[in-house]
Amino acid sequence: MKLWIGNVAPGTSDDEVRALLGRYGADTVGAIERVEGDGSRPAAIVELELLPENLDKISNRLNGLYWKGRSLTVQAMTR
Repeated sequence: MKLWIGNVAPGTSDDEVRALLGRYGADTVGAIERVEGDGSRPAAIVELELLPENLDKISNRLNGLYWKGRSLTVQAMTR
């Protein structure tokens, strides 16, 4: 399962992303792929080992969360 996290603050480390996800119930965080785009709203695609219903719960809890000076856009990627 993958999770799209958009509008990540520039300079945010993979460890910070893992810690955030851990606080919201993601025990096993796999690879983190960075998507820079034009640089104004960097994103990350994160691989997680979760049941689909837990992925939706984390996605819903994180979407709109104000973190590191930005409001996150989070979406579950089921394919």
